[in-house]
Amino acid sequence: MSTILKNAQEHFKSKLAGGLQKFSVPEWKTDVYYKSAYSFAVESKIIELQQSGKTVEALVESIIAKALDPEGKPMFTRMDRLTLMNEVDPSVMLKVASVLNSATTEYESVVKN
Repeated sequence: MSTILKNAQEHFKSKLAGGLQKFSVPEWKTDVYYKSAYSFAVESKIIELQQSGKTVEALVESIIAKALDPEGKPMFTRMDRLTLMNEVDPSVMLKVASVLNSATTEYESVVKN
């Protein structure tokens, strides 16, 4: 393995190990935790949905993939997708997705170019 690749891996591992960030969602009476960075493996489904024009599905996918509890475990599962899409306030979902996706804004601008 080249030194550059090893350095790149170490940099990303340090970002992932940086601990969880949190924000309050008063409408849900909870805090949502998230990481400051995500791998392309996590982002790939979200990017695919965005590029297919499925913005709502991409937002829901980002919440399912990125919203964590205080222990770093997912708050939602794939089985929650339809409930999130149909039975949860879209304005709150947008607020949550905006915060969760703020860590990946750089990825999105690269994909668009």
